[in-house]
Amino acid sequence: VSSFWEGVDIPGESLSLVIIDKLPFEVPSDPVIMARINRIRAAGGNPFFDFQVPRAVLGLRQGAGRLMRRTSDRGVIAVLDVRLFTKGYGRRFLKSLPPSPVCRDLDRVKTFFAEEHDHNQTG
Repeated sequence: VSSFWEGVDIPGESLSLVIIDKLPFEVPSDPVIMARINRIRAAGGNPFFDFQVPRAVLGLRQGAGRLMRRTSDRGVIAVLDVRLFTKGYGRRFLKSLPPSPVCRDLDRVKTFFAEEHDHNQTG
């Protein structure tokens, strides 16, 4: 999935919703990732907070960037991973996103799309 986030440019109204099912942590069993984790741990660091979280934050920001390419772009970034709100590191992910309202209310999202549809029909 991460490869989809790189280099995609769908401007304007063609893209108004990005759904991210889980935070984009890399697979820790990947040999390259394992080597980096082991190196950080051997140096006395915390691989999760020093390496994995920052890389996942960058990945989420890139995914969100698929939607917000221009200042005129509007839409919804739906992150379905509850860790965004249940884990302490979730705030780091939220702070990395473009300034925008954060909600967990599906009715607000429906209202947004209804208003966008009405706006696009009249404007």
